[in-house]
Amino acid sequence: MKKKKNFSLELETKVAQALRFIDDTTGAVTPNIQLSATYARDENYDNRKPYWYRRDGNETTAYAEEIIAELEGAKDSILFASGMSAATAVIDNLPKGAHVVIPKVMYHGVLAQFQRYEELKRLNISYYEAGDLEEMETAINDRKTDLVWVETPNNPDWAVTDIALAAEITHRNNAKLLTDCTATPPCITRALELGADISFHSATKFLNGHSDATAGVLSTCEVDDNWESLYLIRKLQGSVLNSLEAWLLIRGMRTLFLRLEKACKNAMKIANYFEGHSKIESVLYPGLKSHKGHEISKKQTDGKFGSMLSIIVKGDEKKAIDVARACKIFYPATSLGGVESLIEHRKTVSGEGFPVHPRLLRLSIGIENLDDLIYDLEQALESAS
Repeated sequence: MKKKKNFSLELETKVAQALRFIDDTTGAVTPNIQLSATYARDENYDNRKPYWYRRDGNETTAYAEEIIAELEGAKDSILFASGMSAATAVIDNLPKGAHVVIPKVMYHGVLAQFQRYEELKRLNISYYEAGDLEEMETAINDRKTDLVWVETPNNPDWAVTDIALAAEITHRNNAKLLTDCTATPPCITRALELGADISFHSATKFLNGHSDATAGVLSTCEVDDNWESLYLIRKLQGSVLNSLEAWLLIRGMRTLFLRLEKACKNAMKIANYFEGHSKIESVLYPGLKSHKGHEISKKQTDGKFGSMLSIIVKGDEKKAIDVARACKIFYPATSLGGVESLIEHRKTVSGEGFPVHPRLLRLSIGIENLDDLIYDLEQALESAS
């Protein structure tokens, strides 16, 4: 056993114990769910705690935020009712006429929201190819930029962007950098330590990990007026994460490290097994040495790479859909990051206007038996032939 001169708990231990939670009254080791929608004031008519109504938050949600802030190495984290509500709060917080630089391919819901705000003449957009920092810098230099949005690895082709270099370029141009590292949660990638100003996660995915709650979270190392206005937006929009889902999120995060270790190992072995397969044109996974962003991903994830990958099936679009339909273990479902493995024909979900390969199948690898998962994909590829 490695001895420590100055003993301190590892992050894995802190999160597994929900920051060493013990209820003062009962000794319970599981955090409570505070379901009240309103709060009585004390005898002096003062608020007993920073809540007076559900839209301000509650202790259960605040405790989940505290755990995420610990995971992120953040000064503060704010939880929202969904990833989209968190992303929309960031967009709403931009000044009118703001210039934003975003990837050409990114999560389709956030992309659609940005484009909707541009149509409403609320902001202006410039695009860059995910992972191409030269193109990003050119887009930033095009005009005074307020926000640069980086999604890495990029959904659904898993292109990788160097966060540290992106931060350097962004800050040199007096803009703010937001990173969406949903596919590699903060037990793998700590974006704030790499220079991001705001770290965004769809907490529905890996942080919750059980496909039973929706949530979005923003984290920062700098609490200023701009950050405080996000709390106001959350309050006015009524988009605070409710206490039951916050409790489910806390429950899920306690096994985050364990789940990710198994899922990442499964993903790596599946990617290696199917690379070069006779019925697959290509496997898109940053853990493969053939992947363009392999070395950057290795640095940013400490060699864990995540558990998301995509395959491009040989044949036509119908063939790809048939493979998804033929799976008996992979669920043909949207989302990612749960303990169960999912397969999705991305174009069907994201729509005709989204730039995605028509034969791309996105795989979210779970914690099932590896041989079962490989068998399922093999039989699905054969059945669709």
